[in-house]
Amino acid sequence: MSFEPKIIAFLCTWCSYAGADLAGISRLQYPPSIRIIKVPCSGRISANLILDAIRSGADGVLVSGCHPGDCHYQSGNYHARRRFVLLKNLLEFVGLESDRLHFTWISASEGEQFAAVVREVTDRVRGLGPATRFVKHLPDGSGK
Repeated sequence: MSFEPKIIAFLCTWCSYAGADLAGISRLQYPPSIRIIKVPCSGRISANLILDAIRSGADGVLVSGCHPGDCHYQSGNYHARRRFVLLKNLLEFVGLESDRLHFTWISASEGEQFAAVVREVTDRVRGLGPATRFVKHLPDGSGK
C-alpha cells in the first residue's frame, strides 16, 4: 500500500471554497487526501494555524484565496501572500520541506483549476513522505 498524504486546505469562503464546490458539482475527480476548512479570508490564516495542522498530523497544507485585486476584504490575500513567504522560510529553517506548504489563488469559477491544484499538491506531498518525523522540530507557538 502506498503512502496517501493527509492535506489540510484552508479555503476562503468567497472564491476558493466556491471553486471547490464547483469542482464537486461538476463531478471533477481529485484525490481524497484533502480536508477542507472554510475560512472567511486567506488573510486570516496565521502561521500558528498552519503549524498546528502539521503538528496534528497533516503531511501538507494548502492555503487558497481570491486572486490579487479580487479579495472581498480588500487586501487579505496580499497579507496571506506575505505571511506565506515567511512561513516557507521558517519551515526550511526547522528542517521541514517547504513543498509541504502550497499557496494558490482560485476563483469561484475555477473548479477545474481547484481539482488540478489538489492533484498537484497531493503528488508533491506524496513524494515527500510523512511529515511526522519533523513535528518535534516545529515551534509550538507558546513563545518558549
